[in-house]
Amino acid sequence: MTNNTSSCDSQCGSCSQSQSCSEAPVDFSEKPHDLSQIKKVIGVVSGKGGVGKSLVTSLLAVAMRKLGYKTAILDADVTGPSIPKAFGITEKLSVAESGVFPSKSKSGISVVSINLLLHNDTDPVVWRGPILANTVKQFWKDVIWGDLDFLFVDMPPGTGDVPLTVFQSLPLNGIVVVTSPQELVSMIVGKAVNMANMMRIPILGLVENMSYFECPDNGKKYHLFGESRVEETAKRHKIPLLGRLPIDPRFSKACDHGSIEAVETDALKAATGLLESLLDTPAKSQEESQSPCATLCGLGANPQKEPSLLIALPCKGTQIEEHFGHCENFRIFTVENGTITKEESIPNPGHKPGFLPNFLADRGVKIMIASGMGGGAIDIFEERKVKVVLGATGEARAAVEAYLQGQLESTGSACEHHDHDHDHAHDNGHTPAK
Repeated sequence: MTNNTSSCDSQCGSCSQSQSCSEAPVDFSEKPHDLSQIKKVIGVVSGKGGVGKSLVTSLLAVAMRKLGYKTAILDADVTGPSIPKAFGITEKLSVAESGVFPSKSKSGISVVSINLLLHNDTDPVVWRGPILANTVKQFWKDVIWGDLDFLFVDMPPGTGDVPLTVFQSLPLNGIVVVTSPQELVSMIVGKAVNMANMMRIPILGLVENMSYFECPDNGKKYHLFGESRVEETAKRHKIPLLGRLPIDPRFSKACDHGSIEAVETDALKAATGLLESLLDTPAKSQEESQSPCATLCGLGANPQKEPSLLIALPCKGTQIEEHFGHCENFRIFTVENGTITKEESIPNPGHKPGFLPNFLADRGVKIMIASGMGGGAIDIFEERKVKVVLGATGEARAAVEAYLQGQLESTGSACEHHDHDHDHAHDNGHTPAK
């Protein structure tokens, strides 16, 4: 039987013929890794190359990180990756049985890029469209991103295979369109905007790069590419203007030297304000988000203002495991007003030196109770403002309750002979906690 699609209104959910209709949409969406919890996914797109899309992606991720949010970048520009260079990241991605571990920037921004898998970062990626698109999907579903507030996706220019794959497969909460002042760009922007509308992806707004040059001698602004038409373009497409980035030698110098995180600019304040509004939680400075007093000292604070406290233990089932890095699972307890209100178990995502302390800190853990631990792991926990309590044995819940009652004190011991492994722990020389 041939379906009558001449009067189709695209409302497949209420259509009696949707099961057999050739016009019914196919669901291409992909789920992230089981150990990834990502609140918002933001695409950064441009209709043409060379307008500074990767710069805008980097600056947005850095700005939101400075506000205290957990951010990451998925570099979907597989044939022209530039994100690792801008952040000075040379550490390659690590692959384990459980998934792929992202690399980290100096400030803790997770980054995944094809250049972090290549032997040499100058090796060309000569792949056809379907392989490029599948690579981006793997970056989404096979990477252990952990807990994130924002994942920024740096897309290749245009409207080809990879942007289409991102639009269809990833749960984008919106896109930021990057443009430049040239007149022809308004037409290119139109293509990107129309593609997003076709795919029903929200357009958060426009960012104009290379908008002007401000002379350091006289403070005057010079429009080297002619007068900007970005306001006219934004009005035409009924989308907000989120910022104008100047031609600034600091940007190119920072990208060349891998120090984009050190750049300060107020040009994207409107964009960061809009991104914050997408979350349910208010903004907080990085100092506030990492302050030990906000959590560790919170047990004696006003109950109405006391935040939840997350306590983690390496376990085998519900029993505290002797080996921190090679435990079977982590038991995570949520404590409110000195009482356990929630208990959950997450599988160990895999052993990689230095990864587990950051993985647990990214999930919001503020106290780590263990039998023993290598000095390298302890150092990372301390850098992330996570209190470490060593010498615990037995059942995990009982250990947490003992800690909350002040009956569990750390032995302060570490496995020095395993420092090179960061996450190993043995009970050699340990005395059980009181």
